This record gives sequence, structure tokens and C-alpha cells, in this order.
Amino acid sequence: MGLSRSEQMSRIRGRDTSPERLLRSALWRAGLRFRLHTRTTHGRPDVVFPRHKVAVFIDGCFWHGCPKHYVRPRTRDEFWSSKLRENVERDRRQTLLLEEGGWRVCRFWEHQIFESLAEVVEWVRQALQDGEWTPSASWRVVQVIPQVGEGDMEQRWMEELRDATETRTVVGRRSTKKWKRP
Repeated sequence: MGLSRSEQMSRIRGRDTSPERLLRSALWRAGLRFRLHTRTTHGRPDVVFPRHKVAVFIDGCFWHGCPKHYVRPRTRDEFWSSKLRENVERDRRQTLLLEEGGWRVCRFWEHQIFESLAEVVEWVRQALQDGEWTPSASWRVVQVIPQVGEGDMEQRWMEELRDATETRTVVGRRSTKKWKRP
């Protein structure tokens, strides 16, 4: 007999996930020394370079609204919509407050760790260097509405993490595509 949804969700790890371990290993091999889950003024990033004031977050595609891989659950719509919105707002608040405090914040999707690890490590290396650094755009799905009578079509509202006034709306087929893990 299978596990209930609640039991399945309770088994999802919040730290030391496979993308976190993979990135930490790559950073260490690249000679970049860091601290784990160190408390900052605004949250506990997954990887922290305190001396350089660089915070690295690895965001799960489901929990944080990845534009490529977020899949809207088909049950408990109100609960999941609220949960998604709260997570995106927390991500935004942490990012903006850390950046106001002089931190460089790198946010990566879990699929980026699996698909382009070398690029992620290079991005962190650039954030650690003195001089001009600009964070990349980070779009988040904030709401998904199924299109009634349209089969698997849905409308997605997205916001840029650092600027909630920058929005996009996309209508497309519901996708459950995943990335290939190494």
C-alpha cells in the first residue's frame, strides 16, 4: 500500500538535499571554502561565505515556483496556492534584506545544479570576487489557474524575485517534465 500525500510530503528534506550536497562538493573541489546554514541577519542560506558576504540558496522547483518545472497539485488548491505565495514572498524578503545589508545573494534552482553545475560554481566564484556583480533574474511562478474546458491548459502568473512589479503571464499546457539527474 502506498504512502499518503501527507506521509510523502513529511519525508522531504529541508537541508542536505542531493542538489545541496552536489553543489557543496563541487565548490569544495574548486577550492571555495564556506559554512553551512550559517545564521545571517535574514535567514539561513544553504551555503554561506561570511567573509565575502555571499549567500547561496538552492531552491526546490516545486516549493519555490520554478518557471520550468513547477507543477500545480490537483488537490487542495487553496492550501498549495497559499503555500507557494508564502514561499515566494519569503524568498523575496530574504533576498532583498540581505542585499540591502551588503550581501551578494545567489539563488539557484535545483535543476541548475544537476544540469549545469560548472556554470553554477563559476557564478558563485564571480560573486566572491571584488568589483561589479549583478545577480541574474529570478522568475517565480506565483499562481497557476487551470483553464476550464481546455484539458491540460493552464495560466501561470510569474514575478521577478527582486521586483514584484515586473510580471509575466503565460498560457500553456500543464507540464510535469523533469530534468535528468546525472
